Amino acid sequence: MNLNTPTLPATPRRAMMRNIGLTAGAAGLIAASGPSVHAAADDASLINPGAKTLQDLHARLAKAPHRRDFKTVPMILTDPADWDAQAIKELVAYQGDPKQVWDNTDLTGPWINLMRNAVNVQTYSFRKPDFLAVSITHALAHLALFDQELWDKYQLAKFAGGRLARNTLIDTPKAASTDPKDFNNINGVFSPNDNSITVLQRRGVVFMGCHNAIWEMTGGLLKKGINPDKLTHHQIAAEFTNHLIPGVVLTPGVVATMIYLQKAGYEYAK
Repeated sequence: MNLNTPTLPATPRRAMMRNIGLTAGAAGLIAASGPSVHAAADDASLINPGAKTLQDLHARLAKAPHRRDFKTVPMILTDPADWDAQAIKELVAYQGDPKQVWDNTDLTGPWINLMRNAVNVQTYSFRKPDFLAVSITHALAHLALFDQELWDKYQLAKFAGGRLARNTLIDTPKAASTDPKDFNNINGVFSPNDNSITVLQRRGVVFMGCHNAIWEMTGGLLKKGINPDKLTHHQIAAEFTNHLIPGVVLTPGVVATMIYLQKAGYEYAK
């Protein structure tokens, strides 16, 4: 598969969500990279010691460009330097087995718990430590990929269905500090008490963000007059991009990007 050749833009698939407009459509994928500011998870890895292929992938992802110093971004991205093109290329090329792509849209749904269970079963039941789960994150679920500073500034809790006063999905629960060797600890690091995006990242799960979702979301905020710095649409979308949590892989559009993962053997889950 040649990822260095532009593809035609995919037809947008709009998800009309409560109170705010979001899109899951995408422009084409071009594998290249540009100037960047690296972003990666800070906490110690929880990847299984036997998962050498998965460990190698994350070492390459850590070196891939992740630019987060945008001043302005266009509606449709055309320059690979404006998304995490090299990281996407690494994910498409991943040779570990099995690999699964999750289509996640419901902010307060069971998606984090389901991915945690999938990693547990593949790693310990089926003895597949190199299992890779990738979250295609869009619609309201995309709110979970922004840091608390952005949540506070733009009152994002208002769009969380009344069930999240802050972005607790990126918190690190106490269970994360338990011994990972005790994998059957019912209150441990691999238990439901440790459902967290940041902990799943430490276990090797990759969360992909969506430029199109950012553009639609910020457009909805502008229509509601939530714009404390009086920014243009292009500027506010850039600010949201810069406040993705560390380790998120930015795509020009997650639904279009998912095509390449599926062609590369990723099984679809929702």
